[in-house]
Amino acid sequence: MVVRTLFFALIVSLNIYASELFKTEPFEFTSNGKKLSGFLDVPSQTAASGLIIFVHGYGSTNVVEGNWWYNFRVEFAQLGFSFLIWDKPGCGTSEGDFDINQPVASSANEVVDAIKALRLRNVPGSENVGLWGISRAGWIAPLAISKDPTIAFWISVSGTDDKENFKYLLRENFLIEGRSAEETEALVAEWQKSFDILRLGGSYADYLAADENLRNDSFYQYLTNYVKPLDEVSFRREQEKFRSGEINVDEETGLMVYVPEFEKILNAINCPVLAIFGEKDTNVDWRKTMRLYQKTIGKTPGANLTIKTFPDGNHVIRKSETGGIREMNQAINSAPYSEGYLETKLRWLEDVVLKSGKE
Repeated sequence: MVVRTLFFALIVSLNIYASELFKTEPFEFTSNGKKLSGFLDVPSQTAASGLIIFVHGYGSTNVVEGNWWYNFRVEFAQLGFSFLIWDKPGCGTSEGDFDINQPVASSANEVVDAIKALRLRNVPGSENVGLWGISRAGWIAPLAISKDPTIAFWISVSGTDDKENFKYLLRENFLIEGRSAEETEALVAEWQKSFDILRLGGSYADYLAADENLRNDSFYQYLTNYVKPLDEVSFRREQEKFRSGEINVDEETGLMVYVPEFEKILNAINCPVLAIFGEKDTNVDWRKTMRLYQKTIGKTPGANLTIKTFPDGNHVIRKSETGGIREMNQAINSAPYSEGYLETKLRWLEDVVLKSGKE
């Protein structure tokens, strides 16, 4: 009972401390015809020197009720940054239907519309807006920057290259789950075959038959709690997107291209960029993304690319033994972040973003 009382006393004291550092208020804006809802922090002890927008990765959100990124927000406020986050369509109190495969261009429009709303309301810090995003945000943030070149900085965590990452995810995790190299390649080949049938106009029956062993694999069944296989109606709908050219595929790799002309978009980025990777990331091929950033952003003087990797970090930069998805999900809120993760962001914001803003 004493321990529990002390715990709740600590939580109360932290909330009081945060209330002294920043004021949190609801924030709503309209994008893609839907009202999106979230919250805005504004520093209360100092004039806002900038504003950080959080760009979501994959999956549903519950930012208001969950009070997301609380500890990070405390640190950002101490540096003088306002902070904005909102729930995806159909999540929290945001309007619309949740689509786990929401087009990245739609998500990028949300970012641009949020910035317009911030500036229209003269929100403190909105003259120096930057983005912080994880995983899927690696597609969204560059698109948003291409639409609004006034975006002043970008923190990319576990970023992506331009293509589908699921094949990499399968291969890395099957090996961690104990499949042999031969079994792994056979299962991954089944996934590729089923995808090829989908994109090239094959039948639904052939699509299901192509990956029968894959679908019966215990780890893949675990994964499909999060990534459901297509039903026949969805299968036909997706085929039409490939047929119409709405979805593009790289013929060399056979993988879906999420952002056409992605290298060109990255080459045009002219603001400071901090790229953070976990070396045990089994969700996205961090080495491939890092090379892509070096080849593009790294060649643009104005981008001032900084790369930091964490040897024990998984996809969400938490300490990990294997980096596997099962381990990550089981310890998503309990495993500590890799040592220095938050400090890296804070130091970069102070040394690069704030310093450059004063010059």
